[in-house]
Amino acid sequence: MLEQVLPEPVAVVEALGDDETAHLALYPQEAALVAKAVDRRRREFATVRACARRAMVKLGVPPQAVPTGRGGAPCWPEGLRGSMTHCAGYRAAALVRAADLASLGIDAEPHAPLPHGVLRTVSLPAERQRLAALAARRPDVHWDLLLFSAKESVYKAWFPLTGQWLGFEEADVEADIDVRAPAGDAAQGRFRAELLVPGPVVGGRRLQHFEGRWIVGGGVAATAVTVPHP
Repeated sequence: MLEQVLPEPVAVVEALGDDETAHLALYPQEAALVAKAVDRRRREFATVRACARRAMVKLGVPPQAVPTGRGGAPCWPEGLRGSMTHCAGYRAAALVRAADLASLGIDAEPHAPLPHGVLRTVSLPAERQRLAALAARRPDVHWDLLLFSAKESVYKAWFPLTGQWLGFEEADVEADIDVRAPAGDAAQGRFRAELLVPGPVVGGRRLQHFEGRWIVGGGVAATAVTVPHP
């Protein structure tokens, strides 16, 4: 799925469910992070890192550990940028050479409505108005969930560039539909996130918006943000 919405320099590896042997390949510093976690969490953690190592190989980089750093963000090998995501039945990692992109973020969620009341905590009034208009065009897409996922991808691309928190209310996301995408079970399109706080400085230039793409299919909604070099 994510390969369809990410540019060619990005190496994407996806897994439907867990690799039952992935935990055997965890590096000691990784295993220590989930030593006290429940079995489900350990399997998610191991499988998504197995995806990340296969993505490294795609880029010609020897497989290496992916520990976590500040804010729980993954620490990538020198010269790489990346992002990982996991949800029920789906795991994915996306990596790219730092020379090709300044940052990227991915997120995947089961394609279902957000729990009652959550939308108001993660959205702005203008966003909710736009979601209603989108729902009239594609009622088969859970736009509230898609908005949440887009903001997760925005944050994952934002944090490596700033080292700072970004609240849900600090980005205004506007999505659109790719009219070429087929109706029914699959849909995709683009979104733009206007940053409502001072954006990161990349290559001497301050960015005030991020661009991304979304896709829905097979019971999963996925979003991806890429931040190019100026």
